[in-house]
Amino acid sequence: MQTRPGNRHDLFNALCWLAFPRTKARINALHAAAIAREGAHRGRLRDLLTILDEGGVLVACADPELNNLIREFRWKELFWEQRARTQATMRFLVLGHATLEQALAPWPGITCKALFIDSARDADAQAAAWLGHLPADASPRLLVPLPVFGFPGWLPEGERAAFYDDARYFRMLRRETRRQGA
Repeated sequence: MQTRPGNRHDLFNALCWLAFPRTKARINALHAAAIAREGAHRGRLRDLLTILDEGGVLVACADPELNNLIREFRWKELFWEQRARTQATMRFLVLGHATLEQALAPWPGITCKALFIDSARDADAQAAAWLGHLPADASPRLLVPLPVFGFPGWLPEGERAAFYDDARYFRMLRRETRRQGA
């Protein structure tokens, strides 16, 4: 993999390759296959692949109730009311190298797209397998938005309940565009 000297984006991409080699290889292979089919037109599958590659997060949690709070955009309940349970049972494994670069200057609005995995199994293998089963017409809507810096303890602002009332960062689910979740 080529990297530009002193380029943090490339550095974080290389680190993600080390952490998630099967997933990153599958993303690249799917991109190449889609480019061969689509030519210059970039379709929804490539949008999904790019979003996951740049801003994806694997949510490792065996608690279906907490996972559903994410799917239902119930941020205050997840991050504040259930904060001890969330901290004890949920892990965010950041796959998106652009997200890692943004984390150098964290702010509450950093949002990833979440893919849910089984916390007891290999994260990289699961993400690669999920990608391998995507249909050609897959859309970014399969991934759920997740304001990662709402996780308890990640930002000092998150130590106040009112932080999670800020609709600029913790948006409610619009029922007419409900996401399927991954």
